[in-house]
Amino acid sequence: MTPDLPDSRRRRPAPALLLLAAALIAVTVPAPAGASPTVPAHRTHLLTSGLHGAVGSTVGPDGALYVVESAAGQISRVDPRTGHRTTFASGLPRRILDTGGAMDVAFVHHRPYVLVTLVSPDVGGSDVDGIYRVDGPGRVTVVADIGAWSLAHPPVPAFFVPTGVQYALQPYRGGFLVTDGHHNRLLRVGLDGDVTELAAFPNVVPTGITIGDRSVYLAQAGPVPHAPSDGRVLRVQPRSGRASEVASGAPLLVDVEFGPGHRLYALSQGHFTPGNPEGSPADPATGALVRVDRDGTLSPVATGLDRPTSLEFIRDTAYVVTLPGEIWTIDSR
Repeated sequence: MTPDLPDSRRRRPAPALLLLAAALIAVTVPAPAGASPTVPAHRTHLLTSGLHGAVGSTVGPDGALYVVESAAGQISRVDPRTGHRTTFASGLPRRILDTGGAMDVAFVHHRPYVLVTLVSPDVGGSDVDGIYRVDGPGRVTVVADIGAWSLAHPPVPAFFVPTGVQYALQPYRGGFLVTDGHHNRLLRVGLDGDVTELAAFPNVVPTGITIGDRSVYLAQAGPVPHAPSDGRVLRVQPRSGRASEVASGAPLLVDVEFGPGHRLYALSQGHFTPGNPEGSPADPATGALVRVDRDGTLSPVATGLDRPTSLEFIRDTAYVVTLPGEIWTIDSR
């Protein structure tokens, strides 16, 4: 999930909003011909392609992959063995800028919910930034208006997108945790629509989240130019909001997940060329799947990934969603 957000602590003129809009993806950069991951000692396979604005993903209660397509305003169900795709749900707000719209998907009590951002009036839209419940193939209902809460509870200092840019969704204690990569905070959201701030950060661009060992694990992309030292995995204590660093050393981290043997893995979108416009994605084919080691370093498992956005594990296999609309499988053993 491409989270390259500009320095959110600086005030900007309105035209800079378009740079922020590119922050979370949908900047289409042609991939090198024949580009494919490099996976020393690990098998890799292209599972499927042709997704439109693919961003967040999850493994559903039926064991299938569910991927949001922001350009189409829909969720696709993908068979993790064959790659066969079907439209699971539609009718979600489509992105109106170069990014936004449906960003992530999660299941609570076997019911799918979708995180939507950058579709509200402050950016020229007419929809709600928040969490939507999927009630049927073409029916959705807003359950939490995160944009309205953000307007009423602005961070200090103020940001130039007052509704924020919500990025990732994670089920938690009957509700959700949500990262805001622009307002730099972690939110707790209930199914009743209640929103509270669990943790606030400096300009570190929080992205993907996962739960384990009674803690919240959070990936950070870091500010431009996304130096490897700024790509961090944090552990956040859910009661106090206190954060501590677990590992660092890979540029532009966009997701974090537990894999085989309860080992923690992270997804690096790759090298960011200094001088590129703020909000641009990483350079093509420079991303990596990395493993969190006990000494706080990040060891590459697979390199050469083309602007990856989301990571899931099913048993020993990693499933990586990419900006060009592909899903790659990587044997992580």
